[in-house]
Amino acid sequence: MDMNAAAEKADVEVDARGLNCPLPILKAKKALAGMQSGQLLRVLATDPGSVRDFQAFARQTGNELVEQKEADAGFAHVLRRR
Repeated sequence: MDMNAAAEKADVEVDARGLNCPLPILKAKKALAGMQSGQLLRVLATDPGSVRDFQAFARQTGNELVEQKEADAGFAHVLRRR
């Protein structure tokens, strides 16, 4: 699947723009808890630290970080629920 297709097909989207660390991660964690394995979560964030935070979060939780890109005057992070 190409990267843009992954972002377009996100099952759940969380808008964490304007929130600073660790709030985007906490919102993502809460959203993932209610999702099925294999579903995609797209998180929008403006905190530049969120790029590194989501990389570490994916490693620690075993969820797959499918995509990270600059989007909508911030960042879009797409995770696949393990």
